[in-house]
Amino acid sequence: MSSVKEQAATGRFMSFLQEWDHGNKGVRSRILSDFININKGKTGPELELEFAQAASLFLTRLTSWLRLTYMIGTSLTQQLEAINIFLSATSGHRYLIEFLEVGGVLTLLEILGLKQLKEEDKTEAISLLQIISNSGRKYKELICESYGVRAIAECLAKSKTEDLQEQARTLLESLAHGNPKYLIQVYKGLIALLLSTSPKAQQLALQALRATQPIVKTAHPSIVEPLLALLRTLHFEVQYEAIELIKDLMEYEVRSALLSGLVKLLKPPKDNDNNRPGILTDTEVPILSKALPVFVQQAAAAKTTGILAMDSLETAEELVRLEVIHHLLYAMGNQDHADSQRQASVSLECFVRRFPVVEEQVKKTMGEPLFNLFMTDAEALYMKLDPIQIDVLVSNKFTIPGVTDITE
Repeated sequence: MSSVKEQAATGRFMSFLQEWDHGNKGVRSRILSDFININKGKTGPELELEFAQAASLFLTRLTSWLRLTYMIGTSLTQQLEAINIFLSATSGHRYLIEFLEVGGVLTLLEILGLKQLKEEDKTEAISLLQIISNSGRKYKELICESYGVRAIAECLAKSKTEDLQEQARTLLESLAHGNPKYLIQVYKGLIALLLSTSPKAQQLALQALRATQPIVKTAHPSIVEPLLALLRTLHFEVQYEAIELIKDLMEYEVRSALLSGLVKLLKPPKDNDNNRPGILTDTEVPILSKALPVFVQQAAAAKTTGILAMDSLETAEELVRLEVIHHLLYAMGNQDHADSQRQASVSLECFVRRFPVVEEQVKKTMGEPLFNLFMTDAEALYMKLDPIQIDVLVSNKFTIPGVTDITE
């Protein structure tokens, strides 16, 4: 026979459920607020004690109301916070199972894609998905089977708040760990994010790829083009992460494609804007040259080749074989972009000091006066060049006889 105390607890809980069942939106919002304030951080057994060993009855009501109202956002943040208390409760795995059985994952993923909902609601949904993902491999697979990778990646790309973007990145990384069946799907989803128009999304995708790449153990060829394209960004933090990922990928099969691509970027195609009909040009409006991102990319490529050459003698030799010296000399003559000239000059100095044969041939190409000026202060050389020296650099025909014997 139940004790008087247990009967009293059961009575209070039944009254609580009746108030919820008959309450309007305002009443339910107040109940949720009280529930969150009182029960945050409680364990499964503590929740059962609070709700007379029938906490699941309230969770069922929560999930039912969520499914009915999530599209219009009624008290959505509170509903998700309340469900979070159940799902994150220690020794409360049964609540997780109950939530999943009623289609909880699909509901959360749909919330991420609804434009009319607030970012804070989506942040709460991501938090719940993280709890589910952290519960084990079969739960990660469930999220992925529900097209979760795409939904989370799109949320990251379109979000306007950094907190939501950071949490989405963390969730994608979580789905990559201990989830071999869908690892490549997550990896390709991160690569797709490199094409995002959001600099923050690009930065986070690059960081996630650096964390995920060792797990994948192989680099997909599709990563090369979007990664090199990010070198033209005007956002330094994105360019930094792109260069760091390029350094990491030197250990993978896309190494040759990346090095070849970097060398080609040092000599970009000419801008054809000069062929634009004059009638389309408003002379009263200042125009930002379309070539600017190309020159930024050229400067970043020059910087990256220098970094890679410093990191590895083998990489430096391969870059020389790919005619990087010819392209660096060309970039040094790019009067349209001072940073391209500076970065190319600094990188070229690295190759000259590392390989005597390169030093000898560069000296021949430049001529002794220009070469001495270059070796005195490579970083500031671009400020001292005259038109004849510029022409020498741009029109250079640099080659190394017996290029296979660079180190001799």
